[in-house]
Amino acid sequence: MSPWHLYSMAAMYFFIGCMHFIKPKAFLSIIPRYIPNGKLMVYLSGLAEIVLAIALCFDTTRELAIWSIIAMLLVFLMVHWYMIVDKKFHDKFPKPILWFRFLMQFGLMYWAYIYL
Repeated sequence: MSPWHLYSMAAMYFFIGCMHFIKPKAFLSIIPRYIPNGKLMVYLSGLAEIVLAIALCFDTTRELAIWSIIAMLLVFLMVHWYMIVDKKFHDKFPKPILWFRFLMQFGLMYWAYIYL
């Protein structure tokens, strides 16, 4: 039996992944302009989060899921950095919140890593 906080992490990624399909415009608005096919990227990243959330729940797929989540979060750093440097986000979000979101990715990576 795995600890409840592992399942909490899985639930979080599952929920966020589902939100990519329920509210795609919210996620599309933060995709950097230099990434092609933004809408497709929103759906693919949502699908990845759902699949990885499920994979976290099984011993046989957990390690691959953890490393995949860490890689995914590393890729997502570019989105969070984009939000910090692009002035269009500065009216919507206080700069400390944008920095918190960026730095939080490292905490999320660590959270995944502790289950290896």
